[in-house]
Amino acid sequence: QVQLVESGGGLVQAGGSLRLSCAASGRTFTNYHIAWFRQAPGKERELVTAINWSSSTTYYTNSVKGRFTISRDIAKNTVYLQMNSLKPEDTAVYYCAARLSPLGVSLTRTDYRTWGQGTQVTVSS
Repeated sequence: QVQLVESGGGLVQAGGSLRLSCAASGRTFTNYHIAWFRQAPGKERELVTAINWSSSTTYYTNSVKGRFTISRDIAKNTVYLQMNSLKPEDTAVYYCAARLSPLGVSLTRTDYRTWGQGTQVTVSS
């Protein structure tokens, strides 16, 4: 079983950038599909972006397209989320999640069985 640890969150002004990291331990996550979700206070946890095991497929929710980029470094067992042009509405706790399936990435939260503890991102206006 793989364990996930997020880092890189913080406080940034609108228009700024942050890079989140999701480091895997316990076993290699080469075959896992990885997603980033976020949850703002009082709201449902929503999918932000996902990448399949080979990095050949990525998905972005409409609100972050053109601003966020997901990538993975197999050698470092880490997935990154580069967030540019941040907006106050991006404020949330960001979670990475892993899915092991021959069916590829999923847009459904419950299809991801392994989660990190989350990292807070706060964007001030």
